[in-house]
Amino acid sequence: MPDNSTVNKKSSVVKDETIIKIENLTKRFGKVAAVDDINLEIKRGEFFALLGPSGCGKTTLLRMIAGFEVPTEGKIFLDGVDVSNIPPNKRPVNTVFQSYAVFPHLSVFDNVAYGLQFDNVSKSEQRERVMAALEDVKLEHLAERKPDQMSGGQRQRVALARALVKRPKVLLLDEPLSALDAKLREAMRFELTELQDRVGVTFIMVTHDQDEALAMACRCAVMDRGRLMQLATPSTLYEFPANKFVADFIGSVNMFEGKLILDEPDKAIVEVEELGGKVFFDHGVLGAEGGQIFVGIRPEKIELIKRTKDMKKPQMEDSPEDCNVFAGVIDNISYLGSESIYEITLENGRRMQVSRPNLSRWDQEDFTFNDEVWLGFHGDSPVLLQN
Repeated sequence: MPDNSTVNKKSSVVKDETIIKIENLTKRFGKVAAVDDINLEIKRGEFFALLGPSGCGKTTLLRMIAGFEVPTEGKIFLDGVDVSNIPPNKRPVNTVFQSYAVFPHLSVFDNVAYGLQFDNVSKSEQRERVMAALEDVKLEHLAERKPDQMSGGQRQRVALARALVKRPKVLLLDEPLSALDAKLREAMRFELTELQDRVGVTFIMVTHDQDEALAMACRCAVMDRGRLMQLATPSTLYEFPANKFVADFIGSVNMFEGKLILDEPDKAIVEVEELGGKVFFDHGVLGAEGGQIFVGIRPEKIELIKRTKDMKKPQMEDSPEDCNVFAGVIDNISYLGSESIYEITLENGRRMQVSRPNLSRWDQEDFTFNDEVWLGFHGDSPVLLQN
């Protein structure tokens, strides 16, 4: 299993040094712990995501980093300095909010320059820094335009330029793409990652959108009910989820309860009553034989084979004969363009989901409703999950 260190595929400026360190951070509202004893470190130049469902505490954590909320317990260190009780305007951070909050009566230039006017920055330096920030977000040609003459994506870039012109050490992004339509949101993912790579500032983004986090972040902290469930790179979260919650929250997964009946260094077998058979792992799982565990299988890792009455049950080449192949019937098909999702009912009534890429324009006709099929997967496909 890969480690959880920063895998830097999105930025050439991530350094192996900590810019934000959070120690035993807790925030209570009455008896409710919105953030519950969080510990994590964020690297300089990293694009970091706080990810989780509504009410998980990610926005409260971001607001404590910004200084808008005071911790009940614990500390926040920014570049080695304890900022836990320092007011927001004294911290070297800036925040871009969901609504962007640009001033409609001011030009793009004046919107971006607004914060500098309170910092005793000379007019000449203001102009130089504003135009540099607008160039970073590719809006220098629209400096005199008013926000109401711009698209949602352009207004978002104005808000980004206004935050970056203050030269923060950390930029905080609160659901930065939620106000955009789906097509523009996808385009802005690339623009934001390219911008972060150019300016080299540490970005910390709050989002509930798993696709957004996986596409943009170097690492993600997945939260639930105020607690940190897993801290890892996007690929590690997806392929090696630490528990049931992460597996279920990140992408789609078929999940089953089972009993571990064999566990050796190079293989393991789980009896899964819900599947009506056994699941083979091509590696040991370090569990207690006879104990109850959970098995997760991603839909795209399952193969479909058409089944006929006289057809012998197939065998996966890396698995024992009685493992990892199950019979079912296709009940439903969702065509999504690039892929099709198949809902399949097993012989014992349990439903499974399988996804297949549509590699040609006719791929969706390979299988149809009520087809009898075998579902098979390799020994490296399932993952062992704990509660």
